[in-house]
Amino acid sequence: MSTESHQAPPETPFRRLSSLVMACCLGVMALSVFINVVLRYGFGSGVAASEELSRLLFVWMVFIGATAAYPAGEHMTFTSLVGLLRHKPRAMLAATLVIRLLVATSSGLIAWGAWQQVIVGLDSYSVVLRYPTALLPLPAFLCASAICVMAVVELIKRTPLHLGFAAEQE
Repeated sequence: MSTESHQAPPETPFRRLSSLVMACCLGVMALSVFINVVLRYGFGSGVAASEELSRLLFVWMVFIGATAAYPAGEHMTFTSLVGLLRHKPRAMLAATLVIRLLVATSSGLIAWGAWQQVIVGLDSYSVVLRYPTALLPLPAFLCASAICVMAVVELIKRTPLHLGFAAEQE
């Protein structure tokens, strides 16, 4: 195993804001579910909007976190493959370019599919809260678009792979 320690990613205004928004989402979800549980078991009634609100906030929280994790290098990576190429600069450059192209392509495809779901959801509304159901796939579109743009920028700048964690080798 590698003995290198993991350094925390630099704290940026976007990272602080995304952490704050995710904490607020989690807090509202926890409070909503707690109140609903107390009302259901204590008084035999509940808040119908609790489930819809929690689902919506959870989806947004996950995709905000995924967007914030990409520039910090905290997404799943092929550290063993890249670790093997570490001492071969040309192979490392080629692997980096291929990985960035794959990330940009897959993120672009996810964004395209999510956008189609946003369009479909514009004319339908949730049952209880009556929000447009387009709000459920919207964070997937925003996240995938942002990651695609970041990957293309990294590709253009030829930014080396940031593995986040040190490559573990046994």
